[in-house]
Amino acid sequence: MDCRSSSGCDQDDVVAPGGRALNDLRVCEVVKTLDIGGAEVLLVERLVVARRRTVNRAVDYTVICLRASTGELIERLRSAGVTVIDLSSCPRPLAYARLVATVRRIAPDVLNVHSPAPAIALRPFVRLTRRRPALVSTVHCVQWPKTMYLDRLTRGLDDRTVAVSPAVARSRAVIGSRHVLTRVHGVDVREQRRWAARATDVRREFDVPENAFLCTLVANFRPEKNHRMLVRAASEVVRTRPDAVFILAGDGPLRDDTVREVKERRLDGHVRVLGSVPEARRLVAAADLLVLSSDHEGLPVVVMEALAAGVPVVSTRVGGLPDLVTSGRNGILSEPGSAGALAEAIIRAMDPRTHRELRAGALSGTESVDMADTAEWFEELYEELARGVGA
Repeated sequence: MDCRSSSGCDQDDVVAPGGRALNDLRVCEVVKTLDIGGAEVLLVERLVVARRRTVNRAVDYTVICLRASTGELIERLRSAGVTVIDLSSCPRPLAYARLVATVRRIAPDVLNVHSPAPAIALRPFVRLTRRRPALVSTVHCVQWPKTMYLDRLTRGLDDRTVAVSPAVARSRAVIGSRHVLTRVHGVDVREQRRWAARATDVRREFDVPENAFLCTLVANFRPEKNHRMLVRAASEVVRTRPDAVFILAGDGPLRDDTVREVKERRLDGHVRVLGSVPEARRLVAAADLLVLSSDHEGLPVVVMEALAAGVPVVSTRVGGLPDLVTSGRNGILSEPGSAGALAEAIIRAMDPRTHRELRAGALSGTESVDMADTAEWFEELYEELARGVGA
């Protein structure tokens, strides 16, 4: 989709709401957390790529987060030249008031909110502002949060709603929106190709045996990811393929439970549970397979990272997975909730001929997950909206 304005105005002649030319556009992106999660990584990847692009216009990006348990994503943004305002030190009861005050001080031309709770707080304020910014909400998940009813009631105040996948656009998560656009965000394909070229070094760093078939999962240890089912599937896989090694990287409340499951099944030599891994996408790029056992998903960033590196995906058929993975072409999808079905799919994908075909299919579709196109798409959308609001 082309988001260019149809007004016919030359860019140099158009002025944004604050009186600045549109080639000096001020954009504020708001996210509840800057932890290592799907929505957060998508935002950071897009802005890093956007700042790297050479264009004839300057977009000034500011990211506001209410909390950040790790500084990794903040550091990546600041290194790319993006201003980051972290409100973690603000007492929780005052956080949303401080958020509104901060946005008012910045006075952006475009405000893009990536989390429901901040969106609920900001929407009425934006509408009451005399020179208001254009308001965009980006929806990352098909599940409704606890704030779903207030989110639905206020969503009509958005100028645009962007769904990160067709599955999200079809879901009830966008009910109440006036104008829904769908944009699969993608990842930094160039960076993933670099990590893929260094796969041997990465595997050595994590002590993966030279002849092992490496299956990786990078995901927070939360109920919807169903790590315990993956451990059960792994126990079936290693009986047939003792060369299989599973690395599970991430953090979360169910990590210790997963470790206990591994020990109870005596899989210590085959299944390794790690904590958070810096630059975890390198583990994805170094794998022979990416494996997901989720009960629910939106459009997982880790799947796009795998495909960008030419790594096939074996996953349960949930959420937006069928929008990215086609069984027999770049991966295999199995029925959710079945450890046996997942194990069967993994063993099938490990067959040498099948694996070669799936890897070739993953490499052939990288253009569909390239974040560079998405960065340009959003900047065109922002310019269009700033023209419309400022008119």
